[in-house]
Amino acid sequence: MLPSHLRALHDITACRTGRLGGALYACDQCGAHEYRYHSCRNRHCPKCQEDRAQQWLQRVRKRLLPCNHYLLTFTIPQQLRSLARAHQRCIYAMLLQQAAATVLAFAQHPDWIGGIPAILAVLHTWSRTLDYHPHAHLVVSAGGLSSDRSAWILPAHSRFLMPGYALSAVFRARMRAALLKANLAHHVDPSVWTRSWNVHVQQTGTGEQASLYLSRYVYRVALSNERLASFDHRHVTFRYTHARTGQSRLMALPVHHFITRFLQHVLPRGFAKIRSYGLLSPGHRHDLERARHLLHLHAAAQPASSASTNPSECTARDPHLPTAETMTCCHRCWRGQLVLIERFRRARAPP
Repeated sequence: MLPSHLRALHDITACRTGRLGGALYACDQCGAHEYRYHSCRNRHCPKCQEDRAQQWLQRVRKRLLPCNHYLLTFTIPQQLRSLARAHQRCIYAMLLQQAAATVLAFAQHPDWIGGIPAILAVLHTWSRTLDYHPHAHLVVSAGGLSSDRSAWILPAHSRFLMPGYALSAVFRARMRAALLKANLAHHVDPSVWTRSWNVHVQQTGTGEQASLYLSRYVYRVALSNERLASFDHRHVTFRYTHARTGQSRLMALPVHHFITRFLQHVLPRGFAKIRSYGLLSPGHRHDLERARHLLHLHAAAQPASSASTNPSECTARDPHLPTAETMTCCHRCWRGQLVLIERFRRARAPP
């Protein structure tokens, strides 16, 4: 077992227990006491990431440009998944980099955009049933900044950003070249380079809606506590939503198989699963502000009747993510606020 897997198991079992210390709170209305133990802060723990997802959502909304966006999903085929599992740090980084490079190459062509778009890429490794399914979600702005930084260019086609079948061919070629450079291509079945790869392009609306969709994947692990149905010391049963029917179903797995499925989604230590490209990259900070300024000028020039921005879009949030109010509200009377009384240090191992 990898050290990262052992660390994830150790942190998850100790999370919200007396081993990590905690605090005692009292309600200022009903006087009820509530113990709250500290969290492990491991990014693979299903109990520690809800508040971080909401904080990330607020930060990324300030960075995204005020325009429509597209969601592009790049998936590597089945024949490459065993290689990705064996070389996670290399293949995951390669997946994100080559997917973004493919979009940037198409965006530079005037047949599609003719400028530099803003790209936010997120790695996702699991399916609904916890199977190993590495793919990358890219939120791409519907338009880009011109090469001379003087104008914001809209896509050449109003109904779509760029064709998925053309993206898949270029993405496949770029991945092959990257694997050859990394001396990993000899592990791959040659037939994979003649098959069609899957690249899905979908319009998501404003940046508010796109970031809300991504917040459910950024700091959320493969399985949440709400999806766990039962455990009988031999099998773990969890819920999942069927992709075709949309109905909720149950799946029971032996304990060791369940742990194996969960741990294969633990990322290498220090690996950045969220990356920025194009105008969102650190090297284009001034270009990003220039694009934002141009978009604001364009919005101000439009008549008030054409500004169909829904106020609920700007304030929309994921209902599954907690707020500061729910975190400090008394869970007994639901009227008062919790006040800190005492802190407890984390348990120390015997000398």
